[in-house]
Amino acid sequence: MMDAARIEERPSRTRFLVMAMIFVTVVINYLDRSNLSIAAPSFSKELHIDPVHLGIAFSAFGWTYAALQIPMGWLVDRIHPRVLYAAALAIWSAVTFCMGFASSFVALLLLRLLVGAFEAPSFPINNRVVTTWFPERERAGAIGFYTSGQFVGLAFLTPVLAWMDVEFGWASVFMATGALGLIWAVIWFLMYRDPVSFRGTNRSEVALITEGGGGVFGAGRQPFSWRDVGVVLGRRKLWGIYIGQFGLNCTAWFFLTWFPTYLVHYRHLSFIKAGFLASVPFFAAFAGVMCSGFLSDLMLRRGASLGFARKVPIITGLLCSTVIIGANYVDSPAAIIAFMTLAFFANGLASITWSLVSSLAPTRLLGLTGGIFNLMGNLAAVVTPIVIGRLATGDSFTRPIMFVAATALIGALSYIFLVGKVERLEG
Repeated sequence: MMDAARIEERPSRTRFLVMAMIFVTVVINYLDRSNLSIAAPSFSKELHIDPVHLGIAFSAFGWTYAALQIPMGWLVDRIHPRVLYAAALAIWSAVTFCMGFASSFVALLLLRLLVGAFEAPSFPINNRVVTTWFPERERAGAIGFYTSGQFVGLAFLTPVLAWMDVEFGWASVFMATGALGLIWAVIWFLMYRDPVSFRGTNRSEVALITEGGGGVFGAGRQPFSWRDVGVVLGRRKLWGIYIGQFGLNCTAWFFLTWFPTYLVHYRHLSFIKAGFLASVPFFAAFAGVMCSGFLSDLMLRRGASLGFARKVPIITGLLCSTVIIGANYVDSPAAIIAFMTLAFFANGLASITWSLVSSLAPTRLLGLTGGIFNLMGNLAAVVTPIVIGRLATGDSFTRPIMFVAATALIGALSYIFLVGKVERLEG
């Protein structure tokens, strides 16, 4: 009886199942962001889309995604993740499926605007779920794990989707990824619950979460207030992570949009070979994310301050991302991919930035802060594809690569000089 009581007193591990559920959702989320880039070399020829208009099509996702971050962050504080995530996932997946039927640049543009709109609440929801389910000492690892989904899914599935494009046509890329999301939306709705009502979660795990600073989320049904927006826009520390996130995302959005086209049109690789080579940096980014989250939590558990443990991987990763500029000075595919791989590994190393949203945001404004953080960061989704399309000239991609390196450096400087001591802000 004594042994049984001791076993029952051990915290259950349901939170790691929830972490895996977010991981799968992020995989689908990023497949639906990047499928346009995978199909672009094919449909741009078929639909006669030039580089400038292709850049606009790539950026369309970011227009609505960024614009809706504040209202969606407000909704995240008020609508339960079980309902909001399932609804958003189902709608953006249905729109993704419909992209397989697009027959013009305008149709692609409009559908991408809709995908961006309904993906807008996704990462604020992720942050709410992780803050609800994980104590502070485990949170960076959880964020690192689910963030890795944006890379590992593309690492494994980019060659598959490239093969589907060749064998079945570019429309099949959108239909397959859209159908996958529709199935997962149903699974999420059926499975997800908060800790106190999730099947298999015992009282010891709930206590572990709450005593460790978890189980905190938004403000219930309080009305929207512009004063609250002023709070989260008026703090220097928060501007530090906002600007830093823009710098981080500029590198990520290069890989999510222009990278396959860069390899095929500017480095003259075959489509299938480019598909396989494009997956290598995504594996590296996955490794970087996993190292970052668990290294950060390890430093925290061994006595490092919260700010040191969180900021060291982020700043190091952003600084090292600038090695992407080396691709301008080599010609062999192996050397090009080596520089790209190092840069994307570093980008993954820096990608635990959401842990600082959890640590800095006023408790009652977690969703709103996450929304503005995602808004500022995902202005990169708007700016990067268009700027690259404008900077690319003829057969030269030198200036776009320099732009990506420069924004990563700006992001690192923002974390160094603006964020300062990591502590929860009053709101």
